[in-house]
Amino acid sequence: MTNKFPFAFDVNAMTEAFQMPAMDKMFQTGMPAFDFTAMQDTQKKNMAALVEANKIAFSGYQALYKRQTELFEAGLAECKDRMSALQGKPMTAESASENMETLKTVFEKSLSDLKELAEMAQSANTDAFDVLKARTDKVMAEIKEASDKIAA
Repeated sequence: MTNKFPFAFDVNAMTEAFQMPAMDKMFQTGMPAFDFTAMQDTQKKNMAALVEANKIAFSGYQALYKRQTELFEAGLAECKDRMSALQGKPMTAESASENMETLKTVFEKSLSDLKELAEMAQSANTDAFDVLKARTDKVMAEIKEASDKIAA
C-alpha cells in the first residue's frame, strides 16, 4: 500500500511511546520537576510590570500632550496679538528691525519649548523602561538562582 502522505507516520508506534510506563520511565531519569505555580507567579509579575510601565508611559504622554496644547494655545494668542499690533502701521527700517528681533525671540522660545517637550517624552520613556528593566533584572536573578540549585 502506498502512503498518501509525504512523511511516514506510524500511529501505533507513537501511541506506544506515550504509554504510561514509558512516560514514567522518562520522567524518572532525573528530569527536574517543573513548578507550574512558580511559572504562573512569574508571569503575573511580568504582566504587572508591563501594566505599570504602560501606565507610566501613558501618564507621561498625557502630560506631554497637555503641555503641547498649552504651548500651542499660548503661541497662537501671542501671534494674534503681534499681528494686531502690526496692522495699519507702515513698514519702516526701524519697524523691520523690531520685527526681526521679535522673530528671533519667537524662534528661540520655540526651540526652548521643543526642548522641553522632548525632555518630557524622554522622561516618560525612561521611567517606563526602568520598570521593565527592574523586572527583567529580577527574572534573570531568579533564573540564575534556579540554575544554581539544579547545578548543586
